[in-house]
Amino acid sequence: MPSVEPQASARYYGAVNQTTYMKFSLRSAATVAVLAGGLALIQSQSGCAGTTTKESTGEYVDDSSITTKVKAAFVRDPVVKALSVNVETFKGAVQLSGFVNTPEEKSQAERLAAGVQGVTSVKNDITVKTVPVR
Repeated sequence: MPSVEPQASARYYGAVNQTTYMKFSLRSAATVAVLAGGLALIQSQSGCAGTTTKESTGEYVDDSSITTKVKAAFVRDPVVKALSVNVETFKGAVQLSGFVNTPEEKSQAERLAAGVQGVTSVKNDITVKTVPVR
């Protein structure tokens, strides 16, 4: 029976020498580190934290609540026609727009919006309709 060299039999049976195993382990570790770093970078850029131009998830929920409360105040008020005024909120700042019939309706809408808890400022871009003179 012929004798088999130890290295030849190890190669034949799929064993890996220690140098190859170490190279594979270092490559795997480096790949995992790069992927983890990339994932952390992606999460930091698209996570829940807000920026100056993007709301965080919590701010979005708060702003939605503020918008709803302002619209509800308009519905309850006899002066402001709620369907004529658009409300948008970004980080507590409320912007009003749309068309109303009187200057009183415009100023009342601003007062109501400013009175809602959580509102930090109100920008009143409401336009008062003018009746054409004939």
